[in-house]
Amino acid sequence: MAARARARAGAGAGAGAGARGAGRAGRGRCPRGAAAAARALRPAGEAPRVAIVGVTGAVGQEFLRVLKERDFPYSSMKLLASARSAGRTYAFDGRDYTVEELTADSFGDVDIALFSAGGGVSKELGPVAAAAGAVVVDNSSAFRMTEGVPLVIPEVNPEAMADLKWGRGGGIVANPNCSTIIALMAVTPLHRVAPVKRMVVSTYQAASGAGQAAMDELELQTKEVLEGKECTKNIWDFQYAFNLFSHNSPMMDNGYNEEELKMVKETKKIWGTEDVSITATCIRVPIMRAHAESINLEFEGGLGEAEARRLLEGAAGVSLIDDRGSNTFPTPLDASDEDDVYVGRIRRDISRAGDQGLDLFVCGDQIKKGAALNAVQVAELLL
Repeated sequence: MAARARARAGAGAGAGAGARGAGRAGRGRCPRGAAAAARALRPAGEAPRVAIVGVTGAVGQEFLRVLKERDFPYSSMKLLASARSAGRTYAFDGRDYTVEELTADSFGDVDIALFSAGGGVSKELGPVAAAAGAVVVDNSSAFRMTEGVPLVIPEVNPEAMADLKWGRGGGIVANPNCSTIIALMAVTPLHRVAPVKRMVVSTYQAASGAGQAAMDELELQTKEVLEGKECTKNIWDFQYAFNLFSHNSPMMDNGYNEEELKMVKETKKIWGTEDVSITATCIRVPIMRAHAESINLEFEGGLGEAEARRLLEGAAGVSLIDDRGSNTFPTPLDASDEDDVYVGRIRRDISRAGDQGLDLFVCGDQIKKGAALNAVQVAELLL
């Protein structure tokens, strides 16, 4: 998939057409060398003891892949899950590990705990792990808006957790919502130069955001529909294949669902400002993994298309697919299983005067950068 996407960055057809290739030359992906450098600087054996909580889920499995990809240093690895999953065996980094039952006593020998087991588990056991001396990187919404808990995208606001390091006592760092991460990876490089006054986001969210069971049901339903059979509806109350619907998170009294309000509240916390207006519409679409987002921005001052492209070309973790000549822009397939967030359709908002508004189209892998990769990058900041 990466090779196909790279081939799209043709020369000269449209504004920004060649930027994708430049992004791949070491800048676009977040550096993998930080963890390896930390490993090299520490004496033999002096590396954190790591636990993965919820290892049997889609994000838990992605944790394992990303830790290996980035050569994350560890002196021991503990795989934790519910009692029904205890005893399973997983291969990681050249050896087999047996899943242990997650309990309140699981953290006495853990320095960094990567949590992806749901908000209820995080609320119950996150503070327990922190009290035992572990730094918890939590992928649920349990602590995102808790005062004093950093909400971190490493490329955006690493300073929020500057006082946290492994081995210096426990703590909790929250991973933002996947849609927030994907949006702010693209928007923050622009916001730093021309503060965003208003942001309107429409999301097109993949099955991966609802977990492995939802991905499995989408695959099954697709086969059933094509074969003319009645759809299996264990996850959703209606057909998901060849359909789309308002995001399935709880609906609030004001007509917004919880997913939409997460984007509003989390963006303000990450940027450290209330001085931005945000509205979102979140839609579930029949895509297996990788979310897409249409983003409209209004700036306090002005920001032109050319300057926006220049800023995004130099942004860590961002790559451009923006070839107007061939009508080639980011797709969820381009972003699937990739580290980068892809940006295209960069254009002046013609409903506003001058350069006060821009439109963007953004795609990012929900399981990777929207969850596991971001959490592991947070863990790298603890080294």
